[in-house]
Amino acid sequence: MATNIGIMDSAYFVGRSEILSWINSTLQLSLSKVEEACSGAVHCQLMDAAHPGIVPMHKVNFDAKNEYEMIQNYKVLQDVFNKLKITKHIEVSKLVKGRPLDNLEFMQWMKRYCDSVNAGAHNYNPLERREVCKGGREGGKKSAQSQASTKASSAPKSHSSHPTRRNEVQPANAAASQAAKRPSSSGGPAYDEKITELKLSIDSLEKERDFYFAKLRDIEILCQTPEIERLPVVAAIQKILYDAGNDGTAMAEAQAMISSDHYEDAEGLSPIAEVSEERSASENQKRKNIVNPEFDAAGITTPRQRLSDISNVHCSESPLI
Repeated sequence: MATNIGIMDSAYFVGRSEILSWINSTLQLSLSKVEEACSGAVHCQLMDAAHPGIVPMHKVNFDAKNEYEMIQNYKVLQDVFNKLKITKHIEVSKLVKGRPLDNLEFMQWMKRYCDSVNAGAHNYNPLERREVCKGGREGGKKSAQSQASTKASSAPKSHSSHPTRRNEVQPANAAASQAAKRPSSSGGPAYDEKITELKLSIDSLEKERDFYFAKLRDIEILCQTPEIERLPVVAAIQKILYDAGNDGTAMAEAQAMISSDHYEDAEGLSPIAEVSEERSASENQKRKNIVNPEFDAAGITTPRQRLSDISNVHCSESPLI
């Protein structure tokens, strides 16, 4: 069972279209954007589909428009997480804003979790479960009407009478001959192949964008750690992260911040170096005084002077002089 999955997990590379089709097919809804589920009611019913009966659906509000109403839905979802001992953190303040990327990331996690617990293996009636919710019946009617209109539009049209067919045969043949003379506007298989290639390229770019955005988000959270948020290096990183321009000035300012901090550290250490040099010089002078003691001229002589005086005395008392 997946509760906390890494950012490099395959779940975070599922596209928006796949997420929407999964939500609409599981809950019989007609969402066109992932951020339409920002109220939290859809998340609660997805957990109810994965674990039938564990969610108090009478507390879920499908008609939530304001943030305080959405927060109540997320409180219900958090209680369900606590019952199931799920440690996934719900960033309610971001989800209720309706930001596409935040809602997509959380819905990707929801899909991975529901798939890991084999959701959908049992018979689940989403319309019946939504009847006890506030605004659930209106949502069920809208989804039923949208599904009915989709089926009606896809159904083939029947002709009422044969005479009209006979009258339409000649214009149809003329139109077919003209279309055969003109080049095909659709482009054929090559055109379809190009469209498929572009769609795959867009999906790949969206995944890469989401991946690097998540990396930058992790760096931002790390820089907000109380132990390191006051460091000059962290301030320089935040300078680059929050810069809205594209002229490269933020990089130069960040480098200047780091270099100025390094210069201040060097200045703070220079007096200590001078004191150490003075101490070493004084210690060398003391050693010289101990090795070569010199006395002032107040009647005290050096050992060499004493030896010379003694030799002079002996020479003066010699009988040869």
